[in-house]
Amino acid sequence: MREAEEEGPGISSIAKIGIQTIGCKLNQAESESLARRFLEAGYQIVSPEGNPDLYLLNTCTVTHIADRKCRHLLRLAHRRNPKAIIVVTGCYAQRAGQELSHIEGVTLIVGNEDKERLLDIIRAGIVSFSPSSEPSPWPRFRTRALVKIQDGCSEPCSYCIVPQVRGRERDVPPQQILAEVEARVADGYRDVLLTGTTIGGYQGDRGLEGLVRRVLSQTGVQRLRLSSLQPQDLTPSFIQLWNDSRLCRHLHLPLQSGCDTVLQRMRRSYSTADYERAVTMARELIPQLAVTTDVMVGFPGESDEEFETSYRFCERIGLASLHIFPYSARPGTVAARMAHKVQQETKKKRSQRMLHLARKSAQSFRRRFLGRSLTVLWEEEKRDGIWSGLSDNYIRVFSKSEEQLRNRLLSVRLTREHGSGLWGSVEDDGSH
Repeated sequence: MREAEEEGPGISSIAKIGIQTIGCKLNQAESESLARRFLEAGYQIVSPEGNPDLYLLNTCTVTHIADRKCRHLLRLAHRRNPKAIIVVTGCYAQRAGQELSHIEGVTLIVGNEDKERLLDIIRAGIVSFSPSSEPSPWPRFRTRALVKIQDGCSEPCSYCIVPQVRGRERDVPPQQILAEVEARVADGYRDVLLTGTTIGGYQGDRGLEGLVRRVLSQTGVQRLRLSSLQPQDLTPSFIQLWNDSRLCRHLHLPLQSGCDTVLQRMRRSYSTADYERAVTMARELIPQLAVTTDVMVGFPGESDEEFETSYRFCERIGLASLHIFPYSARPGTVAARMAHKVQQETKKKRSQRMLHLARKSAQSFRRRFLGRSLTVLWEEEKRDGIWSGLSDNYIRVFSKSEEQLRNRLLSVRLTREHGSGLWGSVEDDGSH
């Protein structure tokens, strides 16, 4: 943690705080938790672009592109509102706080290890806030609530900096998770996502399977999602949980590479055969399942043949969505010291080819549902009565309606393709 050397600028009688988040679902969950704490203490949460008295950036450092985006947002926040207090937290702050301290306007840097105490640190340190005497309503940023169940990773992959900035695995107690889910249900959320760094490694309550059983049986959640899992997490008994229709038919299983020799250099804990077996079993037991993934290109030493093997594997397995990203060397990781770095131009060409496959694969998955009906949770009105929502198996759906659809679960008949999703017509009367 680094505190400002000079007293910060004055704050108006009602402290307005704008929070912006870069990175993973875990970061998003932590930002929402921080926002609730500020609200409970009497402060207002406003848009980061709405001239807040304090701008808080929760950072990511998983790639150099994430680092660059964080620096850009900090400079932009200072240009937009030079009088604002600027506070930086998250993984970039944990990894390279001194680097961020040189950015003009940055007042306070708090790493992950102190993120939970951020409100107290701010109130006790850099500035005197005056909370509002009137309670400020919770600004609903999304229709899906994110609940953190664990943090950290104890089995680092050769390319990954997350264990350095998040530490070893540690669980949130089951009762705390159940209380959090119930609180979000009471807030009106219909969709809850359990997130963490490696949620499959959750140890409390007889593991992740036991925790999910308790959430389904002991809370009023209407939709439950899980963030990233590993192939070894998908046991037959675990997959049986999807007999409960509230558990969304979507599994995100990061692949990283479809080539075994690359996976070995990455220090991933599975082979492509393991991955394919897990996907096949899950698809057999969960009808209409969406399996999505992450794929890295240009890992050190990745030959043309290894890339081709990875491409063909991804093509054959037919995933619902692929997030493609080029390898980015992270300081202090094993992969950063590996020889035979792949040239940027080669990474770019491989990325473009994989992105083309990702678009084809996603379109192929969506087309399977034309003429069918799916239940959609409507999220927001994009423009002129056109609404956007998400099916439980992660298909983006659009429809036109003069009614207020936000946060409603409605059956929708899917009729045609529309951009990166499907167009549909609402079938039921909105009683959900």
